[in-house]
Parts: sequence; C-alpha cells; structure tokens
Amino acid sequence: MAHAQTHTPNIWAAAAAGLVAGLAASLAMDLFQAGIAALSSSDSDAEPATEKAADKVSQVVVGHDIPDDRKPLAGQVVHYALGAGLGVAYAVAAEYRPSVTAGYGTAFAAATTALLDEAAVPAVGLGDAPWNTTPTTHLYSAASHIVFGTVTEGVRRLLLGWLR
Repeated sequence: MAHAQTHTPNIWAAAAAGLVAGLAASLAMDLFQAGIAALSSSDSDAEPATEKAADKVSQVVVGHDIPDDRKPLAGQVVHYALGAGLGVAYAVAAEYRPSVTAGYGTAFAAATTALLDEAAVPAVGLGDAPWNTTPTTHLYSAASHIVFGTVTEGVRRLLLGWLR
C-alpha cells in the first residue's frame, strides 16, 4: 500500500526563501513603479512614505532628520527591509497554512495593500487617509502590491523547490 508523502514544515528554509523572495519582490515593485512613473505625466513632489518612515526612525535613534541628499537611499533601505520582513512572514505562514498563497500571492498582495497603504501608512501620519486619496493612487498601490505578492510567491516556490 502506497503512503502519501506528508510535508514537514521547515521554518528555516521557509524564512531563507522568504527573505530572498521579499527582496526580489521589492526590486520588482521598484522597477514596476519606475516604469509607471516614466509613463506618467504626474510631477508629484510628495515625499514617499518610506522616506518619511526613515526620518521618523532617524529622529528616534539619533535625534534628527536624515539630510535631504540621503533621504532617497534611506527610503530604499526602509522599502527593502519591509519587503524582506514581509517575505519572511509570508513564507513562514505559507509553510504552515498553504492557503495564504491563494491566487499565487494575490491574496497576500491585497492584504499588504489594505493593511499597509490603506491603514498603517495613514494611521502613523506617513500618508493621506484613503478617503483623501485619488482612485488612480489606490489603483497604483494595488497594482504595485500585486507585483510584489506574485513575485514573492514565485521566488518562494522556486527557492523552496531547490531547498527541499
């Protein structure tokens, strides 16, 4: 009688795959947003939420804002650190509850859009409230996170295939 193979969760392999997947997805999201910006006629001078977050961290840690010429780099550090952390959390959760990968990462994308851009960012003063945001900004955010979620899932699956 043949026995079905059972999957034993490996938190360390999942975390490693999630870390790399989150970083790769952050890069993909950056490239997507740069492509959209190149096609857009918007001349927005608004400071990105990641740069505002970096300033808040700097104020707590060293007592002053980040110099303007270093803000873009600091914002990228925040973006990639958050992406890496989300990738680890997602991959570990997927190890124990494969249903979190629904829609090849699009459910994860929807959750990150809702929890981060629509709730947390405005709640901590890093962006406008959802009702004060244009529909195109909501669409841009959702599309960016779909890129992030699907790339996270694709890279996670690829790496776990190699690690197992």
